[in-house]
Parts: sequence; C-alpha cells; structure tokens
Amino acid sequence: MARDGSMVEREIESEYMNETFTINIYRPENYSTLYKYHLCIVQDGDDYYQLGRLATVSDKLHKEGKIENTIFCGIHYKDRDDRWHKYHPESEQQENYMKFLRFEVVPVLDKELPSYHVKSCRALMGDSLGGTVSLMTALKYPNTFGKVIMQSPYYDERVEKLIKETDEIETMSLYHTIGLDEEEVETTYGDIDDFLNPNREMNKLLEERVSDYTYKELEGKHTWKQWQKDLPNAIENIFGK
Repeated sequence: MARDGSMVEREIESEYMNETFTINIYRPENYSTLYKYHLCIVQDGDDYYQLGRLATVSDKLHKEGKIENTIFCGIHYKDRDDRWHKYHPESEQQENYMKFLRFEVVPVLDKELPSYHVKSCRALMGDSLGGTVSLMTALKYPNTFGKVIMQSPYYDERVEKLIKETDEIETMSLYHTIGLDEEEVETTYGDIDDFLNPNREMNKLLEERVSDYTYKELEGKHTWKQWQKDLPNAIENIFGK
C-alpha cells in the first residue's frame, strides 16, 4: 500500500545500552526542512507501524488537517525478554534505556530533523510496558519531554513514587487508556496481572496532579485490537490543532 509520507532509517550506537539501535522515522507528506515539526518517540516501534498502522494513521490525520506537522520515530526491541529488560521498572537496564532516550536519541533527532527543540513539542508513546517507560522517562526528564501517550500501561509503586515526586508533571499533556477486560493479563513471563484496577488508581493520582490529562476506559483486552482502534484518538488528542 502506497504511503503519503516517507520512512527513513537512522542508526544510533548507544553507549548507555552497549547496543546499536535502528530508528524508523516516518515523515509526513510534503516534509521539508523549511517547516518545523513535533516529534513523537515511539516504544514498540515496529508493533506500532505494523499492528497499530501508525503510518496510515499519520497520513490520514495529516491529510485531514487534524494534527500539527508531526514526525514519528519508532524504536523497537529484540524479543519479549529484551523488551522487559528495557521497559520494566524492576529491570536493571531501564535506567540506562531512559538515559538513552534522553541523551542519545533526542540529540540525534534534534540535529537530524527540523523540530522545535522544546518539551511541549516532544512526546513519548507506548503500549503496556512501553507506555510505562514512556511516562517514567518524561517524569525523570520533564524539561525534555512534555507529552505522553500511554495505552494500557503497567503501574506499580515505582511509577507512583515518580508521579508524586515530579512537580513538573502539572504542566505535561497526558493521554491514558485502559481496557475494561484487562483484569487478567498474561505478562512476559506467564504471570497473570490485573491492569484495570491499578490503572484506575493511577488515574486518580494523575487527575489530582495534571491539568491537561485525558483518561479513557475502553472496550477490549490487553491487545492491539484495542490500541489500534484508539490510536487516531490518542494522536489527535496530543498533537491536534
């Protein structure tokens, strides 16, 4: 299927992660260095492009004039185990992965792309653990990232602590969803976790602290069927004109 926009790849050799990452950058139609763009750094990058149909969503919203000029930058993982170690709050690698996003990805994108270079025009996006690490990175580096899209994020006491400790969260823009059928979710290593009720607790805390905050409980399970269906709403909410 033909695309209106264009995809380019860039490699980043990460000292924090001791790994070379490929960043898949999707630029909208009529991309030009004469314009300025919002940036959305996407965890689970290949999943968002393939299962979430992110490029198609971007094309449609840009063509309809519903969002600001936005470039999506997808970062993927090697496998399920690798994903857990990069994204999960309990993992030893998560801290370095967040540093990778802040101190290696952002400088490369700011140099490569005609962005605004301000936090209000930089977003992080992800599903499940990808949503968790997106939020935690924004909370850890609130002067760099001002917007977050998190679909069915994992929530625990570490995330709660960061939310409570970060005063700058009040000025962020957050989009947060959870499925009504997410009380029994099979996790990476086969455990069954309740995502729905912890996300409701998270919602209560965020409502108290964030003025520009959208929370939705959707029909569906912890799957891409739910996340893909809501993705246009999420992107329009965060990048809408």
